[in-house]
Amino acid sequence: MIPMIKKADVEIECLTSYGDLPLPCYQTEGAAGFDFYAALAADETVTIAPGEWQLIPTGLKFAIPAGMELQVRPRSGLAAKFGVTLLNTPGTVDSDYRGEVKIILINHGKSDFVVERGMRIAQGIVSSYCKAALVVSAKLPETERGGGGFGHTGV
Repeated sequence: MIPMIKKADVEIECLTSYGDLPLPCYQTEGAAGFDFYAALAADETVTIAPGEWQLIPTGLKFAIPAGMELQVRPRSGLAAKFGVTLLNTPGTVDSDYRGEVKIILINHGKSDFVVERGMRIAQGIVSSYCKAALVVSAKLPETERGGGGFGHTGV
């Protein structure tokens, strides 16, 4: 068994639209993220044309513990096979948000992409974060790197 760094109990609420979809789960023992499913109506599909995006419901609400966030990330298979990813990635679900989580899928592929009920469309990772105390400074301390960025060390 792979040791866990940290465990957090996260309550979820399944909306009526979630129905018979499987509960979110980790597909392998070492997986960091659990899957989100498209909670569309049984007879509904959403077609995303190349260059377009659509908001897809998950049918789930989360109670994320204070000091943590739910990160919504793309699924690598959708990106590699179809050019489909998330418009805002990673998306953050804050601990005080109690609405339905929805996924903004964008199609960077060359063909229409059809989303159907039960399709795995994204993954979620629950993570802790540090809240910064932002302090204004007249001059930042120097480092060896300085202001170098955007490939300054090579490609």
